Amino acid sequence: MKKYFIANDAADDTGMWPITALRAVTCASDATVLVQFDAGLDDPTGATSNVDTVTLTITADKQLEVMQEIARAANAGGKYDDGAIILCDDINAKFLHKDILSCTITLNTI
Repeated sequence: MKKYFIANDAADDTGMWPITALRAVTCASDATVLVQFDAGLDDPTGATSNVDTVTLTITADKQLEVMQEIARAANAGGKYDDGAIILCDDINAKFLHKDILSCTITLNTI
C-alpha cells in the first residue's frame, strides 16, 4: 500500500503527496519548518522550481522533534496502515506532532 502525506490549511487548501515525493524537510526559523515535495503540477518550461511546499508553524525550537516525527510517520506502520498521514489539518485541528500549530500550502504554479 502506498502512503501519502496530507495537509489542509486554514484557507481550505488541501494537498496530498505520496511519501516518495518528499524532497526535503528544513528549518527556516526557530518556529518554521518547510516540507518540500515534488510538485503536483510539473512546469515543462523549467521556469519554476517544481516544488510544492507545506510551511509548518511550530512551537519555537521544536524543529528536531517535528522532523523526527515526519521521518517516523514516513517509515512506520501502525496508525498509518491506512496510507493516510495527516501532516497538518488546520480546519479540524489535527496535527502529526503536538508541536505543529498550523500550516500554509504553497503549490507550484505554471
